[in-house]
Amino acid sequence: MTAPLMPKATAVWLLDNTTLTFKQIARFCELHELEIRAIADGDVAANIVGMNPITAGQLTAEEIARCEADATATLVASEPEGNVKASNSKNKKVLSPYQRKDKPAAILYILKHYPEIIDSQICKLVGTTVPTITSLREGTHKDIAEIKPKNPTVIGLCEEKDIEKALEISRKRNEPKKKVKKTKKKATTKKKTTKKTAAKKTVAKKATTKKKATTKKAVTKKTATKKTAAKKTATKKATAKKTTAKKSAVKKTTTKKSSTKKTATKKTTAKKAVAKKKTTKKAVSAE
Repeated sequence: MTAPLMPKATAVWLLDNTTLTFKQIARFCELHELEIRAIADGDVAANIVGMNPITAGQLTAEEIARCEADATATLVASEPEGNVKASNSKNKKVLSPYQRKDKPAAILYILKHYPEIIDSQICKLVGTTVPTITSLREGTHKDIAEIKPKNPTVIGLCEEKDIEKALEISRKRNEPKKKVKKTKKKATTKKKTTKKTAAKKTVAKKATTKKKATTKKAVTKKTATKKTAAKKTATKKATAKKTTAKKSAVKKTTTKKSSTKKTATKKTTAKKAVAKKKTTKKAVSAE
Protein backbone atom coordinates (compact mmCIF):
# COMPACT_ATOMS: atom_id res chain seq x y z
CA MET A 1 0.00 0.00 0.00
CA THR A 2 1.25 3.47 -0.93
CA ALA A 3 0.44 6.69 0.92
CA PRO A 4 -1.84 9.27 -0.73
CA LEU A 5 -0.39 12.23 -2.56
CA MET A 6 -1.16 14.66 0.30
CA PRO A 7 -1.33 12.51 3.48
CA LYS A 8 -1.87 15.32 6.01
CA ALA A 9 -4.59 16.99 3.89
CA THR A 10 -6.41 13.65 3.47
CA ALA A 11 -6.07 12.99 7.20
CA VAL A 12 -7.65 16.38 7.95
CA TRP A 13 -10.57 15.60 5.63
CA LEU A 14 -11.09 12.11 7.09
CA LEU A 15 -11.07 13.48 10.64
CA ASP A 16 -13.63 16.18 9.76
CA ASN A 17 -15.98 14.14 7.55
CA THR A 18 -15.80 10.53 8.82
CA THR A 19 -15.97 8.55 12.05
CA LEU A 20 -12.83 6.52 11.36
CA THR A 21 -10.45 5.83 14.22
CA PHE A 22 -7.01 7.36 14.55
CA LYS A 23 -5.44 3.95 13.80
CA GLN A 24 -7.35 3.51 10.55
CA ILE A 25 -6.46 7.02 9.33
CA ALA A 26 -2.84 6.59 10.41
CA ARG A 27 -2.51 3.28 8.53
CA PHE A 28 -4.05 4.72 5.37
CA CYS A 29 -2.04 7.97 5.41
CA GLU A 30 1.12 6.21 6.66
CA LEU A 31 1.46 8.60 9.58
CA HIS A 32 1.91 7.99 13.33
CA GLU A 33 -1.20 7.69 15.45
CA LEU A 34 0.04 10.44 17.76
CA GLU A 35 0.41 12.77 14.79
CA ILE A 36 -3.20 12.07 13.79
CA ARG A 37 -4.28 12.83 17.37
CA ALA A 38 -2.32 16.11 17.28
CA ILE A 39 -4.02 17.03 13.99
CA ALA A 40 -7.41 16.31 15.61
CA ASP A 41 -6.50 18.51 18.60
CA GLY A 42 -5.38 21.32 16.30
CA ASP A 43 -1.74 21.29 17.42
CA VAL A 44 -0.48 20.17 13.99
CA ALA A 45 -1.58 21.13 10.45
CA ALA A 46 -3.97 23.82 11.63
CA ASN A 47 -3.63 25.79 8.37
CA ILE A 48 -3.89 22.77 6.02
CA VAL A 49 -7.06 22.49 3.96
CA GLY A 50 -8.50 19.00 3.79
CA MET A 51 -8.45 17.07 0.50
CA ASN A 52 -11.25 14.70 -0.43
CA PRO A 53 -9.75 11.28 -1.29
CA ILE A 54 -12.98 10.19 -2.98
CA THR A 55 -12.82 12.92 -5.65
CA ALA A 56 -9.07 12.34 -5.99
CA GLY A 57 -9.72 8.67 -6.83
CA GLN A 58 -7.83 7.33 -3.82
CA LEU A 59 -10.81 5.94 -1.88
CA THR A 60 -14.45 5.05 -2.44
CA ALA A 61 -17.44 5.93 -0.27
CA GLU A 62 -18.25 2.28 0.12
CA GLU A 63 -14.78 1.54 1.47
CA ILE A 64 -15.08 4.36 4.02
CA ALA A 65 -18.53 3.11 5.13
CA ARG A 66 -17.19 -0.43 5.52
CA CYS A 67 -14.33 0.74 7.76
CA GLU A 68 -16.64 2.99 9.76
CA ALA A 69 -18.82 -0.03 10.54
CA ASP A 70 -15.81 -2.16 11.61
CA ALA A 71 -13.18 -0.36 13.70
CA THR A 72 -10.67 -3.21 13.20
CA ALA A 73 -10.83 -3.02 9.39
CA THR A 74 -8.20 -1.20 7.38
CA LEU A 75 -8.83 1.12 4.50
CA VAL A 76 -7.91 -0.30 1.09
CA ALA A 77 -6.98 2.30 -1.50
CA SER A 78 -8.51 2.12 -4.97
CA GLU A 79 -6.40 1.04 -7.91
CA PRO A 80 -4.09 3.74 -9.23
CA GLU A 81 -4.69 5.42 -12.58
CA GLY A 82 -1.89 3.38 -14.13
CA ASN A 83 -4.19 0.37 -14.22
CA VAL A 84 -6.57 2.21 -16.53
CA LYS A 85 -4.52 0.90 -19.47
CA ALA A 86 -5.47 -2.65 -18.55
CA SER A 87 -9.17 -1.76 -18.60
CA ASN A 88 -8.77 -0.01 -21.94
CA SER A 89 -6.97 -2.96 -23.45
CA LYS A 90 -9.93 -5.19 -22.45
CA ASN A 91 -12.33 -2.90 -24.28
CA LYS A 92 -10.36 -3.06 -27.54
CA LYS A 93 -11.72 -5.25 -30.27
CA VAL A 94 -9.95 -8.44 -31.23
CA LEU A 95 -9.77 -8.43 -35.02
CA SER A 96 -9.94 -11.54 -37.13
CA PRO A 97 -7.28 -12.22 -39.79
CA TYR A 98 -9.78 -11.33 -42.54
CA GLN A 99 -10.46 -7.97 -40.95
CA ARG A 100 -6.73 -7.29 -40.75
CA LYS A 101 -6.32 -8.13 -44.43
CA ASP A 102 -9.20 -5.83 -45.35
CA LYS A 103 -7.67 -2.78 -43.63
CA PRO A 104 -6.05 -1.46 -46.86
CA ALA A 105 -9.39 -1.85 -48.66
CA ALA A 106 -11.13 0.15 -45.92
CA ILE A 107 -8.46 2.86 -46.18
CA LEU A 108 -9.02 3.10 -49.95
CA TYR A 109 -12.76 3.39 -49.38
CA ILE A 110 -12.29 6.26 -46.92
CA LEU A 111 -9.82 8.03 -49.24
CA LYS A 112 -12.24 7.86 -52.16
CA HIS A 113 -15.53 8.62 -50.41
CA TYR A 114 -14.28 10.78 -47.52
CA PRO A 115 -11.19 12.68 -48.75
CA GLU A 116 -11.72 15.33 -46.08
CA ILE A 117 -10.78 12.99 -43.24
CA ILE A 118 -7.30 13.57 -41.82
CA ASP A 119 -4.71 10.80 -41.69
CA SER A 120 -4.72 10.78 -37.90
CA GLN A 121 -8.50 10.16 -37.87
CA ILE A 122 -8.12 7.36 -40.43
CA CYS A 123 -5.54 5.76 -38.15
CA LYS A 124 -8.06 5.85 -35.29
CA LEU A 125 -10.92 4.49 -37.39
CA VAL A 126 -9.10 1.60 -39.06
CA GLY A 127 -6.17 1.08 -36.71
CA THR A 128 -3.36 1.66 -39.18
CA THR A 129 -0.30 3.88 -39.64
CA VAL A 130 0.39 7.03 -41.64
CA PRO A 131 2.97 5.41 -44.03
CA THR A 132 0.39 2.84 -45.18
CA ILE A 133 -2.13 5.63 -45.82
CA THR A 134 0.38 7.65 -47.85
CA SER A 135 1.42 4.56 -49.85
CA LEU A 136 -2.21 3.82 -50.71
CA ARG A 137 -2.90 7.45 -51.58
CA GLU A 138 0.14 7.68 -53.85
CA GLY A 139 -0.36 4.18 -55.29
CA THR A 140 2.98 2.82 -54.14
CA HIS A 141 1.56 0.02 -51.97
CA LYS A 142 2.85 -3.45 -52.87
CA ASP A 143 -0.71 -4.92 -53.22
CA ILE A 144 -2.35 -1.87 -54.82
CA ALA A 145 -3.36 -3.86 -57.94
CA GLU A 146 -5.26 -6.46 -55.90
CA ILE A 147 -6.89 -4.15 -53.35
CA LYS A 148 -10.51 -3.12 -53.88
CA PRO A 149 -12.20 -0.50 -51.67
CA LYS A 150 -14.53 -1.84 -48.97
CA ASN A 151 -16.73 -0.01 -46.50
CA PRO A 152 -15.11 -0.19 -43.03
CA THR A 153 -18.54 -0.32 -41.37
CA VAL A 154 -19.41 -3.47 -43.35
CA ILE A 155 -16.09 -5.06 -42.41
CA GLY A 156 -16.67 -4.22 -38.76
CA LEU A 157 -13.68 -1.95 -38.20
CA CYS A 158 -15.77 1.06 -37.16
CA GLU A 159 -19.29 2.49 -37.12
CA GLU A 160 -20.99 5.28 -39.00
CA LYS A 161 -20.96 7.44 -35.87
CA ASP A 162 -17.19 7.17 -35.73
CA ILE A 163 -16.93 8.28 -39.37
CA GLU A 164 -19.18 11.27 -38.70
CA LYS A 165 -17.08 12.29 -35.69
CA ALA A 166 -13.92 11.96 -37.74
CA LEU A 167 -15.43 14.18 -40.45
CA GLU A 168 -16.37 16.86 -37.92
CA ILE A 169 -12.93 16.83 -36.33
CA SER A 170 -11.14 16.95 -39.68
CA ARG A 171 -13.31 19.81 -40.94
CA LYS A 172 -12.67 21.81 -37.80
CA ARG A 173 -8.95 21.22 -38.14
CA ASN A 174 -8.88 22.08 -41.84
CA GLU A 175 -10.73 25.39 -41.47
CA PRO A 176 -8.23 27.13 -39.17
CA LYS A 177 -5.33 25.77 -41.21
CA LYS A 178 -6.52 27.74 -44.26
CA LYS A 179 -6.84 30.90 -42.18
CA VAL A 180 -3.45 30.30 -40.70
CA LYS A 181 -2.01 29.84 -44.19
CA LYS A 182 -3.50 33.15 -45.29
CA THR A 183 -2.23 34.89 -42.22
CA LYS A 184 1.13 33.23 -42.71
CA LYS A 185 1.23 34.43 -46.32
CA LYS A 186 0.35 37.95 -45.21
CA ALA A 187 2.96 37.80 -42.50
CA THR A 188 5.55 36.50 -44.96
CA THR A 189 4.70 39.25 -47.46
CA LYS A 190 4.94 41.85 -44.70
CA LYS A 191 8.25 40.41 -43.62
CA LYS A 192 9.51 40.45 -47.20
CA THR A 193 8.43 44.07 -47.69
CA THR A 194 10.00 45.08 -44.40
CA LYS A 195 13.17 43.27 -45.35
CA LYS A 196 13.22 44.98 -48.75
CA THR A 197 12.65 48.40 -47.20
CA ALA A 198 15.32 47.72 -44.62
CA ALA A 199 17.72 46.64 -47.38
CA LYS A 200 16.92 49.78 -49.38
CA LYS A 201 17.48 51.92 -46.32
CA THR A 202 20.79 50.25 -45.62
CA VAL A 203 21.87 50.71 -49.25
CA ALA A 204 20.85 54.39 -49.14
CA LYS A 205 22.70 54.85 -45.86
CA LYS A 206 25.79 53.23 -47.32
CA ALA A 207 25.59 55.44 -50.40
CA THR A 208 25.18 58.56 -48.29
CA THR A 209 28.08 57.56 -46.08
CA LYS A 210 30.21 56.91 -49.16
CA LYS A 211 29.26 60.30 -50.61
CA LYS A 212 30.05 62.01 -47.35
CA ALA A 213 33.37 60.21 -47.14
CA THR A 214 34.27 61.19 -50.72
CA THR A 215 33.23 64.79 -50.14
CA LYS A 216 35.27 64.90 -46.94
CA LYS A 217 38.27 63.47 -48.77
CA ALA A 218 37.87 66.03 -51.58
CA VAL A 219 37.55 68.86 -49.07
CA THR A 220 40.61 67.67 -47.19
CA LYS A 221 42.55 67.40 -50.47
CA LYS A 222 41.51 70.91 -51.48
CA THR A 223 42.46 72.31 -48.12
CA ALA A 224 45.79 70.50 -48.27
CA THR A 225 46.50 71.86 -51.74
CA LYS A 226 45.50 75.35 -50.62
CA LYS A 227 47.81 75.10 -47.62
CA THR A 228 50.70 73.88 -49.77
CA ALA A 229 50.10 76.68 -52.30
CA ALA A 230 49.99 79.24 -49.50
CA LYS A 231 53.22 77.85 -48.08
CA LYS A 232 54.88 78.01 -51.51
CA THR A 233 53.75 81.60 -52.06
CA ALA A 234 54.93 82.55 -48.59
CA THR A 235 58.33 81.00 -49.24
CA LYS A 236 58.52 82.77 -52.61
CA LYS A 237 57.66 86.11 -51.03
CA ALA A 238 60.23 85.56 -48.29
CA THR A 239 62.94 84.73 -50.82
CA ALA A 240 61.97 87.78 -52.93
CA LYS A 241 62.17 90.03 -49.87
CA LYS A 242 65.56 88.60 -48.99
CA THR A 243 66.86 89.18 -52.51
CA THR A 244 65.52 92.77 -52.59
CA ALA A 245 67.08 93.45 -49.19
CA LYS A 246 70.41 92.10 -50.41
CA LYS A 247 70.22 94.22 -53.56
CA SER A 248 69.36 97.34 -51.55
CA ALA A 249 72.24 96.64 -49.17
CA VAL A 250 74.63 96.24 -52.12
CA LYS A 251 73.37 99.47 -53.66
CA LYS A 252 73.85 101.29 -50.37
CA THR A 253 77.40 100.01 -50.05
CA THR A 254 78.21 101.01 -53.62
CA THR A 255 76.72 104.48 -53.14
CA LYS A 256 78.68 104.90 -49.93
CA LYS A 257 81.92 103.87 -51.66
CA SER A 258 81.25 106.21 -54.58
CA SER A 259 80.47 109.10 -52.22
CA THR A 260 83.64 108.47 -50.23
CA LYS A 261 85.66 108.36 -53.43
CA LYS A 262 84.12 111.63 -54.62
CA THR A 263 84.84 113.32 -51.32
CA ALA A 264 88.39 112.01 -51.42
CA THR A 265 88.89 113.30 -54.96
CA LYS A 266 87.41 116.67 -53.99
CA LYS A 267 89.76 116.87 -51.04
CA THR A 268 92.75 116.00 -53.18
CA THR A 269 91.73 118.55 -55.79
CA ALA A 270 91.24 121.15 -53.09
CA LYS A 271 94.65 120.35 -51.64
CA LYS A 272 96.18 120.58 -55.06
CA ALA A 273 94.50 123.91 -55.67
CA VAL A 274 95.74 125.24 -52.32
CA ALA A 275 99.22 124.02 -53.09
CA LYS A 276 99.11 125.72 -56.47
CA LYS A 277 98.00 128.97 -54.90
CA LYS A 278 100.78 128.77 -52.40
CA THR A 279 103.32 128.13 -55.09
CA THR A 280 102.01 131.02 -57.11
CA LYS A 281 102.11 133.29 -54.13
CA LYS A 282 105.70 132.30 -53.46
CA ALA A 283 106.62 132.94 -57.03
CA VAL A 284 105.03 136.35 -56.96
CA SER A 285 106.74 137.27 -53.74
CA ALA A 286 110.09 136.13 -55.11
CA GLU A 287 109.83 138.37 -58.11
